[in-house]
Amino acid sequence: MDQTLGVGRPENKNVVQGIMDTAMQVVSKPVEFFKSMPRTGGFGDPLVFAVALGVVSGVLRGVLGLVHLGGAFGIGAAMRAIIVTPIAVLIGGFIGAAIMFVIWKLMGSNESYETAYRCGAYISAISPIAVLAGIVPYVGALVGIAWGLYLVVTASVEVHKIAARTAWLVFGILAGIFVLASVSSQLAARKMQRAMSGWSSQMGSQMNKAGKEMTPEEAGRAAAAFMKGMQEEAAKNAKNAKPDQAAP
Repeated sequence: MDQTLGVGRPENKNVVQGIMDTAMQVVSKPVEFFKSMPRTGGFGDPLVFAVALGVVSGVLRGVLGLVHLGGAFGIGAAMRAIIVTPIAVLIGGFIGAAIMFVIWKLMGSNESYETAYRCGAYISAISPIAVLAGIVPYVGALVGIAWGLYLVVTASVEVHKIAARTAWLVFGILAGIFVLASVSSQLAARKMQRAMSGWSSQMGSQMNKAGKEMTPEEAGRAAAAFMKGMQEEAAKNAKNAKPDQAAP
């Protein structure tokens, strides 16, 4: 168990309070946090912490979806966010730690995979804030990436003993790639939403003109035209995205 963090401390019987204290420490005093973070101690505490923050982030995504803010809308999308987000954090945390472990090793770190996982797990403290920031189109994603970059660099310097200049260079380039990918995906999503709204309006107009008495054949043709339009728009977006992906 961690002896310097809120999670799992013998004197802290309230796990929820421990998670909140740890998250506040990561957010408000990241340098001090990573200086004192134990390099070993098992995967239990950081795993519980990351999944708990994943649950909070999933609930926030779901609530924002219900009020039509910050992403996919509707009850179905909200439920998927609440269920899928913690699972993605659980699985993705180990995969992400493996990637970070390799990167840190190439940069000269002598720390273990467990240490890499612990760094990534506690960096997830900003995930609920990043979800809320995502309400603002484009800017929210940039804030989350920039804050995550700062925490990764801080962990690189304080835990892995990598020179700050090297850490900023390497992870700054990676953050830049994420920014381009995020902006491109948001542009494509918004374009698709506008196209779907236009198609829906067009279908409504056709139904009104027909006196709301469309035959099954006419309804079938209208639905086919709608699906064809969606496929053409998706293909167009995929084609336009290729140059963006190749640019870095």
